[in-house]
Amino acid sequence: MDKVRRLRAMSSLCRQQAAYNSMNKWKLLAEAEYWDHLAELALSSHFQQCNAIGSNEIDQPQAVANTNDAGRKTISA
Repeated sequence: MDKVRRLRAMSSLCRQQAAYNSMNKWKLLAEAEYWDHLAELALSSHFQQCNAIGSNEIDQPQAVANTNDAGRKTISA
């Protein structure tokens, strides 16, 4: 959770700098969005790990359905 806090702080700093630096405003706002995105990923990962601890999902990989096995159907006009 500390990592999420640091990433959001970086986003906030970029937004503050954008308010005072009109030459690089769009670049700084884009960078702030990047930091927000990283924070969301870190937060999502944290909660997935927390939820997986109690349900043994960490030890067991999830099966992925193979979509190529589905029968092909032709559509007639």
